[in-house]
Amino acid sequence: MPYKKDQSVPAIWFELEIQGHAIGYFTEISGISAEVEVMAYSEGGMNEFQHHLPTRVKYPNLVLKRGMTTKSDLQKWFQKSHRQADRTGIRLSMLDEAGSRVRTWSFVNAFPIKWTGPNFNAGQNTLAVEQIEIAHEGIQDVT
Repeated sequence: MPYKKDQSVPAIWFELEIQGHAIGYFTEISGISAEVEVMAYSEGGMNEFQHHLPTRVKYPNLVLKRGMTTKSDLQKWFQKSHRQADRTGIRLSMLDEAGSRVRTWSFVNAFPIKWTGPNFNAGQNTLAVEQIEIAHEGIQDVT
């Protein structure tokens, strides 16, 4: 179903691309945000308010979660990067229920800083989940 340009769409899953290669699909993402730090400046003689001056932009780490698959690309990327940070551009695309790209974000100089494998409990019938945390130096909205 085609969406209108300003219509809200369901976030069904997300695709991660590293250097143009699709690595996998994820069901939970956090950390797609940016925040400008401000410096408060009190001007002499102006007691009604403080000036707020923008300084630098902060980007939190991305955290991506998915059900375990037979591919170990994420763990291999992490293992390669912890010896020497493999800084690269990555793209994260939000896909709709038909698998079409709705929005895409590009992240600059990204590299994995934490990989977490599944927790096992034979007494529960739950999906095995892996998680990767990625540091980066900036975000751009591609679409």
